[in-house]
Amino acid sequence: MTDPRYPIGRFAHPGEVSDDDLALWSGQIEALPAEMRRAVDGLTDEQLDTRYRPEGWTIRQVVHHVPDSHLNAYVRFKWALTEDEPQIKTYEEARWAELADSRLTPVATSLDLLASLHERWAILIRALDRDQLARRFAHPEWGKVDLAHTVGMYAWHGRHHLAHVTTTREREGW
Repeated sequence: MTDPRYPIGRFAHPGEVSDDDLALWSGQIEALPAEMRRAVDGLTDEQLDTRYRPEGWTIRQVVHHVPDSHLNAYVRFKWALTEDEPQIKTYEEARWAELADSRLTPVATSLDLLASLHERWAILIRALDRDQLARRFAHPEWGKVDLAHTVGMYAWHGRHHLAHVTTTREREGW
């Protein structure tokens, strides 16, 4: 049985990032908002408040988490492009998921935010040259991370959480 925490597996991409990798990943980032919108379309509040796994987040929290996380990533991109290996700050994602906006805001609001963010982010990613993609930020837990691998990590991250929604729908028969 697949681990419900990682329905598509963990992110791994050792070695060099190819142009094909970047094209695939930027396409996945661009497509995610519409895919997430389709995944939650027609769900009731009760269904949105269903946990994708025991002790896991609700579907609602997952939908709100993705733009929270990707906004942080977008800002990290901007810092890495405009500063020399900036030390970035992490955030307490589990605590953010418990805040009122993650419990009370309609998911449509976060889906709209995700769509706008990903439109800009995909444009930025596709405009970067190899020198820019090699720029790095310093993460307190991950060490120095280049932007090329970061594109892959967040393309995976979006699909990872999309799979939390779609596998829950399948399991529940929605």
